[in-house]
Amino acid sequence: MRFEVLNPDGRDGEQDFSKGNLHPRALGHPPINYHAYAACSFGAFHKSAATVPKGAVLVLLRKRNLRHVLSSIELLRKRGCIVFISLKESGAHQVAETLGDVTRWELFCQICSNSDGALSSTSELVSLYSAAGSKNSFFIPTPYPVDLPLWDFGIPLEARRGIFVGTREFGVPSRNHLEAVALANDLSCELKIPIAVLNSEGRRGGMILKTFQRRNLLFYIIEAPLAYKDYLELMRIHRVVWQLDSSAVPGQVAGDALLCRMPCIGGNGAIDRLAFPQLSSPLARTELLSSARLLLTDDQAWRKAVESSQSIASTTISFQIVSERLKKINSTTKSFLTSVEE
Repeated sequence: MRFEVLNPDGRDGEQDFSKGNLHPRALGHPPINYHAYAACSFGAFHKSAATVPKGAVLVLLRKRNLRHVLSSIELLRKRGCIVFISLKESGAHQVAETLGDVTRWELFCQICSNSDGALSSTSELVSLYSAAGSKNSFFIPTPYPVDLPLWDFGIPLEARRGIFVGTREFGVPSRNHLEAVALANDLSCELKIPIAVLNSEGRRGGMILKTFQRRNLLFYIIEAPLAYKDYLELMRIHRVVWQLDSSAVPGQVAGDALLCRMPCIGGNGAIDRLAFPQLSSPLARTELLSSARLLLTDDQAWRKAVESSQSIASTTISFQIVSERLKKINSTTKSFLTSVEE
């Protein structure tokens, strides 16, 4: 079953996954995040409702496209589509910014009521969709191609060393980016291992990071952005991914770590909690640091953590598993709508 994804007036271009086109060097957006719902089911990613074929479609909501989403839903339902909706920016702070306005909240309620259901990339938002009028609300984490050999970015443990900091954005409190950098830097100094941090905030971010670099010769600053394949190739040469993000996001950093076959420590995203339950928040900082220290020094513990996370991922967020769940949800929704009409 094809599952289409529509981002009305979004910046990402149209992208057809019907013939696969999932090579890491393929043009277009990589098959992760919301694009992955289309990619795992051989669907397509659209910018306009006019290009969406009859069938199941997920419409993405953004702060500035809510009115356009309403008109798109009306058009799609007239065409006979089963229409699901989902907030594209679904971290707790992002949802608050999008819906913390009476006009946008009322539009959101209309969207939830007019659609056939909501598909949430985090478990926290399921109840919000229902409270806003969604007929059916489902939690399905964003799929990751952990079951596709082309997306196996793992390398031997012997070729890995040090810490990769997974967060960015010093100015977003729930990211806890500064604290994550500071604690990872302490581990780097203690264990005499390298640490890598991406700088996506230009001169301002670079100035903060250089205060650490001046005191630690093993502190490496990498300027963002990087192509996704290059980013994964940078991540995978490290032994662990470290973050303290408490934003309740879908969990892209944890998903990236899964593709690199390595542990991800400290986040509270949906994928973090699914694939790395013993390494994710709400564990105390002391426990997270102890886990990081163990995984950085004990080869057996590292291999066990990787094996466990890969086993969980294969049964929860792989392309095959999520594709099957999307098919089941579409069938369930069709049955529900038929019973209501009768």
